[in-house]
Amino acid sequence: MLAVLLLQAVTPETAVEAERAFSRAALTQGQWTAFREFAATDSTMFVPAPVKAQDWLRDRKDPPRSVEWWPTDSYVSCDGNLAVNTGGWKRPDGSLGYFTTVWLRQPDGRFKWLVDHGDGLKIARVRLTDPKVMRASCSGAKTRGHLGDSVINPEEKSEIHFSSDGSLIWQWRVTPDGARMFKASLWTGTAYKTVITDQVPAPK
Repeated sequence: MLAVLLLQAVTPETAVEAERAFSRAALTQGQWTAFREFAATDSTMFVPAPVKAQDWLRDRKDPPRSVEWWPTDSYVSCDGNLAVNTGGWKRPDGSLGYFTTVWLRQPDGRFKWLVDHGDGLKIARVRLTDPKVMRASCSGAKTRGHLGDSVINPEEKSEIHFSSDGSLIWQWRVTPDGARMFKASLWTGTAYKTVITDQVPAPK
């Protein structure tokens, strides 16, 4: 039993486990309380314009009931330290949608989210007992992107980021009319494969 407890203590959580813990915390502790707790210091969310999440969340009061959400897919860098999750959500009023969240492992082994966004849907995404997990290839390192690079353009409201091992790229862009794009690409060993493309129309 002691060996099992020690193994649990040193085994890093996965991004799927972090997502589920985040959702549980929202339901039990409060929606914005959970968002604050699980957000990285420099995280971004869209309301619908991009904002520094911790600033926007600082004095935000929790709604009486939280949105609930569940991961369906997780795309993970070769080294396991960066992941992009996507899945479905349901609000207390019954409205449905999807989310995409970027997670980065912290020095203590826990994940914190860097970007959170989503949009409405007419049909709910299926809840899965075991979300699909796809991990980037660890081969062909010399031909990957520049490791850990970021391209941030505040004037155009766009960002592009590589994982520290160069095996996962995520990017977002907001156009002048407020429309938003998010894309994630995973290294296959020979090329980058786009695994998520979210298009959010401009607010009406």
